[in-house]
Amino acid sequence: MKSFKLVSLQLVLDKHQLEDVNLLDGLIINKEDEHNRWLIEAFVTSGEYEKFKTYFSRTDDLTIQAIITKRENDPATFLTKILHIKEVEDCYSILFEGTLKKLKVEYAELLLQNLLQRGLSGLELLQEFKEKLRVRPKITELKK
Repeated sequence: MKSFKLVSLQLVLDKHQLEDVNLLDGLIINKEDEHNRWLIEAFVTSGEYEKFKTYFSRTDDLTIQAIITKRENDPATFLTKILHIKEVEDCYSILFEGTLKKLKVEYAELLLQNLLQRGLSGLELLQEFKEKLRVRPKITELKK
């Protein structure tokens, strides 16, 4: 098994809609088993916990995006189920188990699509694309 720092977490609501999760802390573990399963533990505030209560009782998969180790890394997408939610002092621990999903749409494509939707073109589009590709903000942060 290998463990990593969970830097960022987002719920994937549909193909182009992401919802940020305000993490207090997090850990992600590659179980390195024959099913390629991962454990993801997110520590969140009580307000963020409210987002997850409804997903806990559902039987379908919950798709999440996680950035691992460093903020400038590309997000990894996982198909997960919530295994356990536990109150820990003044926060909540949410434990997911899931598998890594290979996405056809990469970060650069999502970034470009977002910039085009904002009406950028020409040199302005090129400069913004280069800058954002270097900084790698979450796609939901780009809408500003």
